[in-house]
Amino acid sequence: MTKAEIQLIRALKDKRTRDEEGLFIAEGMKLVEEIRASDFSIRRIYTTRHDLTGAEVEHIERKDMERISELKSATDTLAVVEKPRYSLLMAAIKDNLVIALDGVQNPGNMGTIIRLADWFGVKDVICSAECADCFNPKVVQATMGAILRVRVHYTDNLPHFLHKAHNEGMPIYGTLLDGENIYSKALTSHGIIVMGNEGRGLTEECRGELTERLYIPPYPANSPTSESLNVAMATGIILAEFRRRA
Repeated sequence: MTKAEIQLIRALKDKRTRDEEGLFIAEGMKLVEEIRASDFSIRRIYTTRHDLTGAEVEHIERKDMERISELKSATDTLAVVEKPRYSLLMAAIKDNLVIALDGVQNPGNMGTIIRLADWFGVKDVICSAECADCFNPKVVQATMGAILRVRVHYTDNLPHFLHKAHNEGMPIYGTLLDGENIYSKALTSHGIIVMGNEGRGLTEECRGELTERLYIPPYPANSPTSESLNVAMATGIILAEFRRRA
């Protein structure tokens, strides 16, 4: 590997560089194979494996892989991939179930939510500007390949987007302690489910745009319990209940 290649790959752990270069990195043979079979464009694949071939493949030494890997234990394959470009059109999402993230900052939570969206057939996730970057290497790893199938969009004004969506006929759901029991409340097959930041929950601005307030009750009801659920875990519970009603 050249020094310039190593410097670029290591720089791609920084969001600014990923944005400037339009690139991200993906590690692990399984994920790289999925990317090769997808519509994503791969700039280069670096590998220590001798059974991997192709015009974009470069075979490198183990010591070089350890220099460029973002993992604690370096894998045997790393790809430099071009970031996709998506258009966020209200007409394309208004009849679907969509997730919106209001300041979710933990890469593990972000990646798990994208993976949950993929599992439950949610094709679009809309993020506020404060959210973790979906192409952060830790997020990409946590999605387990779901980043290839779920379109992740960012908006500078999530409350304004929610307001427009409601005007287009989409219900806006959010989970709050004063919400209605999700297991007994009527749910629609379309709408936007807004999930909040790990510490503060939903911002006041996004709360003001909610049309439906949900609550995931503990069991048994009114028993002493944890203060709240992890945001990714709560997302999974909510999506499962929406799809169970479908």
